[in-house]
Amino acid sequence: MSALVGAGMVFFLAMVAFILIRWGKLPLKGRIPVSTWVFIAILFTSGLDVGLIMFPLTEFPVYANLKENSEYAFANPLAIEFGFWGFMIWAVYFVTCFYFCALEPKLRFFQITWVKWLNNIVIIGTCAFTAHLLFANLTWYLPSLAARDGISYAYIAIVGLTILAAVYSSTALKYVKILSVSSGGLFVVLGTGLAIYAVNQPGVDMGDYLSTLPLLSDYFAHLDEFVLPMNDYHAFYLFWWFAWSIMIGQFTARFVGNMRAVTLFLNMLIWPSVSLALWFSVLYLLYTKGIDTAGIINQLMVAVGVVFVLNSLDSLIRLYSDNLNLTVERFGKPRYIAIHAMIMMSLTTLFGMQFIKIQWIGAIVIGMGACCVLYMVTADRRHRLPNADGLLPLKLKSLSSK
Repeated sequence: MSALVGAGMVFFLAMVAFILIRWGKLPLKGRIPVSTWVFIAILFTSGLDVGLIMFPLTEFPVYANLKENSEYAFANPLAIEFGFWGFMIWAVYFVTCFYFCALEPKLRFFQITWVKWLNNIVIIGTCAFTAHLLFANLTWYLPSLAARDGISYAYIAIVGLTILAAVYSSTALKYVKILSVSSGGLFVVLGTGLAIYAVNQPGVDMGDYLSTLPLLSDYFAHLDEFVLPMNDYHAFYLFWWFAWSIMIGQFTARFVGNMRAVTLFLNMLIWPSVSLALWFSVLYLLYTKGIDTAGIINQLMVAVGVVFVLNSLDSLIRLYSDNLNLTVERFGKPRYIAIHAMIMMSLTTLFGMQFIKIQWIGAIVIGMGACCVLYMVTADRRHRLPNADGLLPLKLKSLSSK
């Protein structure tokens, strides 16, 4: 499996180079174009989920324990965390966003029956995995609600209500923009508040926070270390991002607003990565200074994490419900909510019981990506793709015509 995800990374990064060389100047516009800043908010909050809020504080000690995890010795824990979430991962998202905005309307590869079904299986599965992550991390952040024996009904209630709220919000497109902007705003408020809290602790000042930022240079100095999986946990992350990539591409492509492909690439790499760098640096300061987050801080982090889950589930439920015609217009709101809540809750339970793994879904996406490129290369003459300036068509020759 590690070899597969490594090959997938090399393949997708090669596609980044090809797209920028061939179509870097191509003007792009989605079906529902929005301003650049709204697009960035939608991109960031749809492309990340509760793991962004809840994983780092649990992972820093693992990355720092070189006695048991010597593979992390080449960089500091902050750079490792950033590398697992930032920069290069967003290049993979760029490939799928560009494809669905510029090429899929001509190729219609995802309208092929078997591809359409696989695509929606990926969306539904990864959507449920997001809810599972919330459930799996509640024990660390809200230990007081953990059941001493058996099942914690408090955790089940939190996740269940989050799923119901997400299904309800997916009934109207207006909620997508509201949740994207509000979750982005809450993320900024949380990060700023935690930074202020940290630098006002005894023996901590702003200089300590600023001194953490240069540690991120370890990531860029060892960028090659993050292309191929360094261990099974890194492979899990890469499969996770591949599982997200097709969904994020389909969803965000709708909102691209009058920008060239190279501008889209820069927006997708720079702005989410800057936000991640600032956020992880705050959490790393809390970790290195031993600042206790129990109580209200953990509760606030869970609250913002829930909003992130709401935003992600809202976007993805709406995406697959449109694709499969499981819409409000077809069933009415009560039946729509019942159908999708049942799907999400059932699959979330299966993830928790390890009957489904995100690695399997990521592997499907890598295979679909390879099939899509093969289909594009061997496309019939009737498929006409845009050239570099978007004005004249480029005909793809069929291998059978040679």
